[in-house]
Amino acid sequence: MSTKEEETREVGDGAGTSRAIARARRRAALARFCRAYGGNRAGLYGAAILLVAVLAALVTPLVTDPSGMDVTRATGAKMAPPSADFPLGTDESGRSVLLMLLWGARVSLLIGFMSALLSMVIGTVFGIASGHFRGWASAVLMRVTDWFLVLPALVLALVLAAVLGGGASTIILAIGVTSWASTARLIRAQTLAVEARPYIERSRALGAGHWHVMTRHVLPNVAPLVLANTTLTVASAIVTESTLAFLGADSGQVSWGGMLRGSYDWGAATSGAWWYVLPPGLCIVLVVLAFTLCGRALETVLNPRLRGAS
Repeated sequence: MSTKEEETREVGDGAGTSRAIARARRRAALARFCRAYGGNRAGLYGAAILLVAVLAALVTPLVTDPSGMDVTRATGAKMAPPSADFPLGTDESGRSVLLMLLWGARVSLLIGFMSALLSMVIGTVFGIASGHFRGWASAVLMRVTDWFLVLPALVLALVLAAVLGGGASTIILAIGVTSWASTARLIRAQTLAVEARPYIERSRALGAGHWHVMTRHVLPNVAPLVLANTTLTVASAIVTESTLAFLGADSGQVSWGGMLRGSYDWGAATSGAWWYVLPPGLCIVLVVLAFTLCGRALETVLNPRLRGAS
């Protein structure tokens, strides 16, 4: 074997060893994360509630008949109380409230997840860019962020939904575009802290460009914060979607917020039809509480200072 082949083999073995070490470190970090999260009782309760809600939303098309959501095919009496045929009663059209809850969970959770994802992408890009670049670029990005911060997000989302028309995609766009500013502020502060570390300076001295520093050094360090904040943003997005639906800017499909609007329009609370008011309200409260518990638990696990304080 020639000297050049031996050197190539040694380089290959070294790269393989480095990848194996990196995989072992990632597995160890994941195991530590699971142990730390498992020790947070509130986080486990939140995760259990979310698991039930997501599973219910996923299996609903498999175990229920979507024709029951059609007001022209409703078989129950109007505003009927709970019975054996309709465990949670019926609405003003004779549809099962339980069936509406299950199908509404799909819409509310989908809009919550997608809105939070859009919000976090915009906030992360703005936060990292404004923290990495200095001078006029950072100033312009932060002024745009401040402009969105001072605007009333709910009113702006309501206007956007009214201008763009109905549909789930419109509601997702309206919530995502109006709720990213606080995330950008948070990510920018973390980016400034990361870029003050010595290895960033060494990376720049070795010739690393802006894209390399932002994607290979800054983004992995702010990712845990993004994950924890996303969980909290989903809860906020679900509340915003329910509020928009209650105010009339719904997605055109049955959601928990739309059910509350329907119960209000038909005077369910004043007529004693509690089964039409309480279930969607309780579902919103439980899911938002679950996302909040999970988000706080993630913050505690991923932030060593909070973990030490607890």
